[in-house]
Amino acid sequence: MLSNAMNLRLLLVEDDPVTQAFLSEAARALPAEVISASTAEEARQVANGQHFDAWLIDAHLPDATGTALLAQLRQSHGQATPALAHTASQVPQQLTALEAAGFAAVIIKPLPADSWRNALRQLLNLPPENKAASSGDWDDVGALRALNGNREALETLRALFSRELPQQYQKIIAALDAADTDTALGELHRMKASCAFVGATALLQAVIALHAQPESAEARAHFIDKAEKILAA
Repeated sequence: MLSNAMNLRLLLVEDDPVTQAFLSEAARALPAEVISASTAEEARQVANGQHFDAWLIDAHLPDATGTALLAQLRQSHGQATPALAHTASQVPQQLTALEAAGFAAVIIKPLPADSWRNALRQLLNLPPENKAASSGDWDDVGALRALNGNREALETLRALFSRELPQQYQKIIAALDAADTDTALGELHRMKASCAFVGATALLQAVIALHAQPESAEARAHFIDKAEKILAA
């Protein structure tokens, strides 16, 4: 039986420390208690003898695949607990394989905190989140919600983002100028994660568009406009 929304307990399995911290803090704002594990072995130990309302499993762990871990948890704890897979892969065959393995939902990382919580709400059959309106280049509401209202933590993350953005931006433009699509896509993927963490909404949308169509002059111009607006601030 699903716990009361105030008493949700979630098992998050994620080996990257930064991603684990972000996903955990975002999920706590449901609200929920989040217990984290970095490996499949640690996840099995944590799950032993404990009730969780959902398992949130990284598809690629240092010591196992997410599919293998899910099978082990199912064998030990039954079929009732809903499971969500989160992955950086965008390969359709891999995403389909995760669904076929029994994951009720498959989420592609990185993603904004609100999108992560919406996925969890759907997984747990919870009502939609009431969101205050956010506008402009920065989503303060969503970013603060992801950090449980910790303004100091948000300012620290944004300061780090601002220091790293010029170099990231130059790498992307240089790679596009050199027709080095692989490098450009790699840097854009990293920038997507950074934008999502700090609530840089306008730049995030521009990055997503350019990542989808790196050859598009319109997408490039939009990306340059949004990036240089932040750089000039």
